[in-house]
Amino acid sequence: MPPSTIGGINRLPENEKRALYARYIPGELLKKFKLPPLTSAMGHNLLQFRFASGSSDVEMSLYHEPDFPDPIFYAHLTDTMNGQIHILLYILNDPKSPRFDVDKMPDGSPTKFGTLQRNIEAEKNALEAGLAPGQIRRGLRMLSQAIETFEKFATALGHDMYFIEPLYYHNAVIFERYGFAYQMGKRLMDSIHAGFQPGGNLNVQLDGSTAFRKPEAANGIRKRSWAIHDGILGEPFTNVTMYKRVGRQAGLKTAPDCGW
Repeated sequence: MPPSTIGGINRLPENEKRALYARYIPGELLKKFKLPPLTSAMGHNLLQFRFASGSSDVEMSLYHEPDFPDPIFYAHLTDTMNGQIHILLYILNDPKSPRFDVDKMPDGSPTKFGTLQRNIEAEKNALEAGLAPGQIRRGLRMLSQAIETFEKFATALGHDMYFIEPLYYHNAVIFERYGFAYQMGKRLMDSIHAGFQPGGNLNVQLDGSTAFRKPEAANGIRKRSWAIHDGILGEPFTNVTMYKRVGRQAGLKTAPDCGW
C-alpha cells in the first residue's frame, strides 16, 4: 500500500516518490506537449520537486522544455493536521501565451503574486489582456481534467475528500462550479456578492478611481476579483478554505447569474 500522506510519500526513495507524484499530472497535459515519461531521464529534467527533509509538503513544477522560465504545471501540496491532503496552490500556464510580470517588480523582487507588493503596470496589462489576478500567462483550460486526475491520486492514497486554498475570489467561484464546498469563508463569499449589487458597499466603490475599479466589475467574476485584489474589501481576501468529496458535487453558487 502507498503512503496516505504527503509526508509519507516524501520519505520514500526518489524513484518511488517520483512515480507516485507523477500520477498527479494530467495525462492530457503530457499528450498536449508531447512530453516523455516523467520517470525517464528526460522526465527527471522536466518534472522537478522541492521539499525539506522530513517535511509534510511538496512543490512540483513541470516544464514543457528545459530552461523555460515558467512551468506549465505547478502545485504546492501539504498535509492537514489530521492527515488530509491540502492544495495550497495550483497553476496551469500556457507557455505560448504572452507573459505578464505580476509576480515580480521591475527590479526583480518577488510580489508573491501581488500579495506582498504589486507591479501595478504589469497588472493593468494583464487585466486588459483578459487575465485574472495572479496569472502570469493565460491558463490551459484543463481544470476539469486536472481535478479528475487529482481525485484518482487522492483515492489511490486512501482519501475520499481533499482541501484547497483559493488565493483569489475568482478561484473560489471557479472551484464552486467544479463541485467544491466551503470549510470556511462562505459567509464572506455571500457578503461579497451582496456588496456588488446595486447600492451595495462594494458597488459604490466601483468609481473608476483605478483601472481595477470600473463600474462593469460588478457583473463579472474576473473583474470583481481584480477590484478585490485592488483592496476594495478593505482587507486581503483570506481565510477561505474549500473541500471536495471525491466524485461528488456540492452544488454551491455564491455568485449566481454572474458571468466571467
